[in-house]
Amino acid sequence: MSVTHHRSRVAFAVCACWLTLSITACGAPAASVGAHRADHSVSGRAVGTSPTPATSPAPTAGATSPSRASRTGPTLAQAASLVVRPAHVLIVVEENHSSAEVLGSSSAPYLRHLAATGARFSHYHAITHPSQPNYLALFSGSTQQVRDDSCPHRFTRPNLGSELRSHHRSFAGYAEGLPKPGSTVCRSGSYARKHAPWTNFTDLPAATSRPLQDFPSDYNKLPTVAFVIPDLDHDMHDGTIGQADSWLQQHLSRYVTWARTHNSLLIITADEDDKTADNVVPTVIVGDHVRVGTISERVTHYSLLRLLEDTYRLPRLGHSATATPIRDLWR
Repeated sequence: MSVTHHRSRVAFAVCACWLTLSITACGAPAASVGAHRADHSVSGRAVGTSPTPATSPAPTAGATSPSRASRTGPTLAQAASLVVRPAHVLIVVEENHSSAEVLGSSSAPYLRHLAATGARFSHYHAITHPSQPNYLALFSGSTQQVRDDSCPHRFTRPNLGSELRSHHRSFAGYAEGLPKPGSTVCRSGSYARKHAPWTNFTDLPAATSRPLQDFPSDYNKLPTVAFVIPDLDHDMHDGTIGQADSWLQQHLSRYVTWARTHNSLLIITADEDDKTADNVVPTVIVGDHVRVGTISERVTHYSLLRLLEDTYRLPRLGHSATATPIRDLWR
């Protein structure tokens, strides 16, 4: 072999290697890295399910154009943030108390324990007053022009439940005091439909609305995302902070213990505070892969909806498209 020919082959090999490294640096293999990590385990626990191909959500009215990075694919850092995809998420919504009132109260030892062993939000804001528009905002990205606690309402617009179902995930709402599965009654004892937003959307089957007694004891049978709504005596609306705290510990402490080792989450928030303009509400996330500490960025119910949408690769609904994303949640 001639020296000239040998040098040409070496030069070609160096160029090919440089090109491979350049493509890697630009993020082309990021999806492969994320998929590899998602299909394996950390300390014997699944990080997430096998990823499905991402789809581009339809543009939301009023939303800004996507950045160049979002058009060309995720960076390595963005891909890493998408790896954690919980098998199950439970969302509990409390009532009418500020973060300081609840997490600063000696009457809430269990909630304070969860805040100390999970992610606590110091600047999580509700959207408005009174209760019902906040539930709708969290569930659909919009208050649906509702400004009061009136009942009934019927909406045909997309929502978290319908988007989960259309993307091969599952959803259910468990409400304490609901008279029977699929009931659309506005009030029954201490049950209030205004706190069960899924009941207002026509594209969700009646079977998604369940009494609390239908909550499975085998947590593997839970849907992908579920709301758990205490009745008015146990959500701080009519009862005390202490009663709500005891209810949470009685009904969900076993799930929390399970979730910490089974790639699952519990999210606790509140619809609104005690009618102040600042409207800062107690919000805590606990479970597997959650970084323990305080998240201090200013976020809202729309941010929490966006977190769930991004986690399961769903289209962003309404105001969630422009909401501040929740960062620094995963360890």
